[in-house]
Amino acid sequence: MDELISRQMPHSAEAEQAVLGAILIDEHRLNLVMGTLKAEDFYLRQNRDIFEAISSMYNFSEKVDPVTVLDKMKQLGTYQENVSYEYIRQLMLTTPTAANVEDYVNIVRDKSLLRQVAMTADSITELVREGTSTAQETLDVAEQRIYALRQGRSSQGLEPLSPIIQDVIQRLNELSASGSEVPGLSTGLPDIDRAISGLNKSDLLILAARPGVGKTSIALNMLLQTGKFSGKTAVFFSLEMSREQLAMRLISAECFVELKKLITGRLGDDDWTKVAAATASLSQTNILIDDNPMLSVADMKAKCRRVDNLGLVVIDYLQLMTSAGGPGRGGENRQQVVSDISRALKIMAKDLNVPVLCLSQLSRASESRSDKRPMLSDLRESGAIEQDADIVMFLHRESYYNDDADNHNLAECIIAKNRHGETGTVELQWIPEFTTFRSLDRYHQEH
Repeated sequence: MDELISRQMPHSAEAEQAVLGAILIDEHRLNLVMGTLKAEDFYLRQNRDIFEAISSMYNFSEKVDPVTVLDKMKQLGTYQENVSYEYIRQLMLTTPTAANVEDYVNIVRDKSLLRQVAMTADSITELVREGTSTAQETLDVAEQRIYALRQGRSSQGLEPLSPIIQDVIQRLNELSASGSEVPGLSTGLPDIDRAISGLNKSDLLILAARPGVGKTSIALNMLLQTGKFSGKTAVFFSLEMSREQLAMRLISAECFVELKKLITGRLGDDDWTKVAAATASLSQTNILIDDNPMLSVADMKAKCRRVDNLGLVVIDYLQLMTSAGGPGRGGENRQQVVSDISRALKIMAKDLNVPVLCLSQLSRASESRSDKRPMLSDLRESGAIEQDADIVMFLHRESYYNDDADNHNLAECIIAKNRHGETGTVELQWIPEFTTFRSLDRYHQEH
């Protein structure tokens, strides 16, 4: 039976032995191996035991050689009398050269991945046979597990604190070396960057406003900043505007030609020159747009998983989204549907490990108050949005309600919830003819 399983499951005994032999011959090869392989990547138990001993020694900066490895195996209880010593001696004798260790590592890793794919396929088949989930739910689980394999991590399971701390230290070193004031992606608006620490991985950010205040415009600002300067891909899901309308807005913001001129096509020679330069620049950006109005979170997640080097996801807007349970659920309890969607968005941000910026409509409650600045209670249809979001921002323009406002183009970005710092208000300059925002370089904290 063991021989049957051995034949069925992909592995290379020779490559596993060559990796271990290379380490034992030349300790300096350790750094090439430890960052790529884990003990579970070794299929044969004897090889796995030896690698676990070496890993333990590596973590504590202990010297690795045949004698110390055998001693560590005795401490771990994996040493076999009259077997382990002879096996390690054979490893060193049969390894052709330590110079090719990276090639051996790649073979071991490839076989391990094939085994993981096989086990994942089995678990998905078992899920189908149980028949307790819908086809959509099963597909989402399948995609999640395959995506986890592609990212080189387990789709589930407990993880010790030690490797997590190592990841945090590595992240701190990267931030320190970069010298950047903001740990996350830039929004393109420095005052907002400082207030929310940029757009951070796995965060769900909600940007809410009344219709026409400019939430799509500021979202496009952030999309453009990521797509142009971060080196990562930015994805925009538009459930309201067509891709052509969005492209027109991006061109207007990029070349400062009035949007009205672009809509009507009444462009002068100078305008055409600017538009040509803007389209050439925008064509080089890493921006993807989807204007399917019937997408659910599961659909979006599936599409994003196929995007290489994903950096940011923007959704316009939450109340137009379809529930994971299908359109039929919409009439049952809209508040529950919105709650489900906001929770799913937070899970998506964590699974994809990128910031997800979701726009949201505000209720009319603010219009009945003398101070019309939005509050968290104005979030339309669900308090769960506030609960699930890491950051909640409101856009407010006094001129939206009052034509006689002192500064017609002054806008406020009210940070009502911020898991990375304090709440407060950032003042912005609204430029309506180009449907874009600029920073005023002033930040007023409110407590």
